[in-house]
Amino acid sequence: MKYSSDIAFTPAVKSIQSALGSRATIAKSEVKGGFKTSLNPALIQFIEGQDMFYLATSNHRGQPYIQYKGGAPGFLKIIDSQTLAWADFTGNRQYISAGNLEDTEKAFIFLMDYSVSRRVKIWGTCRVVDDDPALLAQLSDREYPGSVERAFVFTIKAWDANCPQHIHKRFPEKAVAPILQEMATTIEDLKIRLAMYESADDLHEE
Repeated sequence: MKYSSDIAFTPAVKSIQSALGSRATIAKSEVKGGFKTSLNPALIQFIEGQDMFYLATSNHRGQPYIQYKGGAPGFLKIIDSQTLAWADFTGNRQYISAGNLEDTEKAFIFLMDYSVSRRVKIWGTCRVVDDDPALLAQLSDREYPGSVERAFVFTIKAWDANCPQHIHKRFPEKAVAPILQEMATTIEDLKIRLAMYESADDLHEE
């Protein structure tokens, strides 16, 4: 690849960009180096705050598969400037992602923070590790009762952050729950006050 962004902008993609008028603008970013190829402080901070992401793999037939991965904020661990890893807990035992990675190591991570309308795309390779006790211990979550079966280790080849356009706002339960609880408490308090006023009015009428 001449540019790191060529991992996504194949000749077919560039042909469509040219036909639809965006190729010249994108070419300017390519001259500046294309996509970033290692983590920077901003992306590190973003990743450490995420509690979910999507992992894309494909099998030898080219059939894609996307898997949702979730955990406590920061469960996607940063090993170094070009390596991410996470624990794989016991689940539905289909092992589609693990099997796909036996076919091809190419993988893709899609990070989405709906609350701030930000998305990050990460291209790379991924491998499954099940014989490294130290790594599995490093990736485990003491507050989560699930059993760690294996680790996924992702090597970053390129990444890019999208604009926030068209991203619907959604907020995690932990952020919304205190607000809803406060509203519920306020409503109950108002109900009690209203009942007191109604009782007082009844007495005045008598």
